[in-house]
Amino acid sequence: MPTQTHHLAQMNISRMLAPTIDHPIMAEFVAQLSGINTLAEQSDGFIWRLTGEGNNATDLRPYDDERIIVNLSVWESVEKLQQFVFRTLHTEVMKDRRKWFEKPDQQTTVLWWVPAGHTPTIAEAKERLTLLNTSGPGPLAFTFRDSQPAPDSQISVINELM
Repeated sequence: MPTQTHHLAQMNISRMLAPTIDHPIMAEFVAQLSGINTLAEQSDGFIWRLTGEGNNATDLRPYDDERIIVNLSVWESVEKLQQFVFRTLHTEVMKDRRKWFEKPDQQTTVLWWVPAGHTPTIAEAKERLTLLNTSGPGPLAFTFRDSQPAPDSQISVINELM
């Protein structure tokens, strides 16, 4: 099997109901972070995740809004990320998200392909999310529902046709 030339980057943002991450409203969410992050790191296809102090990214505030927290990671494929997000204990946390986070009025999760070995920056991720929300899904920014093939899989299909 040929080596992957691209991996899947993903960022999601959430706006807390509470003014700070250490507010009592957020306690149950925060208590689950370490376990969910460990589960992600041990999941098939996991490559990298953004961390700050405390081995999570909740202390990072890349938006002007102090209530927005970010999650940024890299995976081998859409399928491997979907397995983690929708078929592990992570799903239970997602079911409870309205206890801690506002209901968004636009896309809050963006996926895009990066060259294997590339570590995406928060600035890059913010640009991709903005692109998704302004232009809709496409090869540069997409969602699980509108996933795009990896650039290396497109080359493989072309080579098979020749």
